[in-house]
Amino acid sequence: MSVNKTIYQLLFSLILLGGSTGTYAQTWSLEQCLDTAMVNNKKLKISQNDRRISEQKRKEVKSNLLPKITANGDYKYYTNLPTQLMPLSVFGGPEGQYREAQFGVPHNINANLMLNMPLYNPELYGGIKATKVANQVAELQYQKAEEEVYFDVTNLYYNAQIIQSQIAFIDSNLINSKQLLKNVTLLNEQLLAKKTDVNKVALQVKQIETKKSLLESKYAQVVNGLKLLMGVSLDQEIDVENKIVQTNGLNYSSKTSLDIQLIDAKYSLLSSELQTLKRSRFLPSAYLYGSYGTMGYGYDEKPNDFLKFYTVGFAGVKVTYPLFNGTVTNKKINQKKIELENNDLRKSLVTDQTDMQTRNAHLQRSVAKQTINESELQVELASSIYQQTLLEQKQDVANLTDVLMADNSLREAQQNYITAIIDYLKAELELKKITGNITTK
Repeated sequence: MSVNKTIYQLLFSLILLGGSTGTYAQTWSLEQCLDTAMVNNKKLKISQNDRRISEQKRKEVKSNLLPKITANGDYKYYTNLPTQLMPLSVFGGPEGQYREAQFGVPHNINANLMLNMPLYNPELYGGIKATKVANQVAELQYQKAEEEVYFDVTNLYYNAQIIQSQIAFIDSNLINSKQLLKNVTLLNEQLLAKKTDVNKVALQVKQIETKKSLLESKYAQVVNGLKLLMGVSLDQEIDVENKIVQTNGLNYSSKTSLDIQLIDAKYSLLSSELQTLKRSRFLPSAYLYGSYGTMGYGYDEKPNDFLKFYTVGFAGVKVTYPLFNGTVTNKKINQKKIELENNDLRKSLVTDQTDMQTRNAHLQRSVAKQTINESELQVELASSIYQQTLLEQKQDVANLTDVLMADNSLREAQQNYITAIIDYLKAELELKKITGNITTK
């Protein structure tokens, strides 16, 4: 197509659009639909937020390595001072006898800063490693969500194109049937055809019109589903391209599927958790802690009323070592080992399923491609037979039943052609998904 001709067509389209106030549906390519969905799809946005949440959790766990400082303060007024028992032997009295004594003052004020910092904690370091793997899982899940959106958008787009093709065939059949009805009605008026012949053709016209209405309704539903995935308003008028692009059976290089990558990430997570449990069973935890503040004592009775404050501070290291926890850790270790075994079995199962699905998709695509070529010839042949039968009917060589049968054969051939295209596109899309090439343009 020349550049000048293209410019003229664009100008003519602009004139038509500018001269009418009607609402026009914009034609969207598959690439436009996919790009829009990648930006607006709510499922992807949720997955993005999950990825951000995972990153914040990782930072939260790492922040436990930082020292924790807390400020504490309290005031106590003793209506009755604590009573303690003093042994009389301290003051030279007999052994085994005690005297009650109350110590302290009624007013007590404490204020201090407490510091607590882990020096080593196997569970904490294991949690940091686990959150790192969890970040990888969140990233893979986002990529998985992207794949699903690509698959769903492409599948709906293909469905819309297929329905458009079916409607185009229906329109062609409707034109033929209406012309046939016109001819048979004219023959009936000339007493050359029976009224039942007119009714037969009229019934066929109504059936085709009903099928067209159903297809148009189905098309609107599919487009609405496409809008939802794209994240655009349901009130926006859009159409899909009429031309169905078929690849020539490309051989896609197999990549490690996201399902396998997720299983591998799960294995790393389980291994990290198992290692953490083993370390927590044998390794101690150490903490640095300290405090600095004041202690105040007050007495409010004359003549010895006073309020005095004294500085208090200390620092220390605390070590804890698990001796026996009721075999709880052992039970958790056994659980993780079983989970790892299940993870290996799941990976083997997914690998076998992927291999089977790849083989089936290749086979289905090959058969569908061959069927498309054969169906195209069948449509051409059925169309030729229908036209020839119409001509014979005008020459009184063929009757109306022959015409209707030829028309049914044509519609059946068209439907077979559409079915073959559907099978091919589904197999192609499934093959791209299985081999990890669904997002490759």
